[in-house]
Amino acid sequence: MAAAFAGPLREIPLPGVTLHRAGGAHRFDLVAAGVGPALAAARAASALTAAAIGGEPYDLVVSAGIAGGFPPDAPVGSLVVADDITVADLGADTADGFVPVTGLGFGTVSHRPPETLVRAIAATTGGRAGTVLTVSTVTGTAARAAELRARHPRALAEAMEGFGVAEAAATHGVPVLELRAVSNPVGPRDRAAWRIGDALAALTEGFGKLAPVLESWNPHEP
Repeated sequence: MAAAFAGPLREIPLPGVTLHRAGGAHRFDLVAAGVGPALAAARAASALTAAAIGGEPYDLVVSAGIAGGFPPDAPVGSLVVADDITVADLGADTADGFVPVTGLGFGTVSHRPPETLVRAIAATTGGRAGTVLTVSTVTGTAARAAELRARHPRALAEAMEGFGVAEAAATHGVPVLELRAVSNPVGPRDRAAWRIGDALAALTEGFGKLAPVLESWNPHEP
């Protein structure tokens, strides 16, 4: 993501993570969230807490990275902008199937980014808006892909960090956005078919278009 910003980035050490700050009229801080929702939540929370203590809380948190796409709606190389960030495997297995944690009377399973911002980002980047699932175990079979799509018919992509970042942002009362570039289809694992380089290039290009939209966005709009 650093390639999307002009000029050098300033490193700021924080507990558990190093923050990279881009200069300019508006502050953009980058953090490598790591793999999985727990680490992503912890690192996002570290940055959010430091900003709040410093008296400069963030207006928005963006979770960006690559993802598996559900064919045919999210082909390899395409961009997806989450209008719903949903954790797909937090809950319990039962004889009647999967029950989300909310069905057990706990927590939440979904965070919704600001609608006006999602529309603006999708229009600017050419991305498609839809649900992005967060999982702790990447899908590797056709049966699992079909199960997820049946439970989440609006799902366009599957990744591993968005919900963790969204939980950290929600704790601080900060809105969240998730942007994903598709590197592979969701389903049977076929590493030869992965296009990580192409996905990262698409993500960098899309991320580079965010700044003008974010600068003009009113964080008080729904």
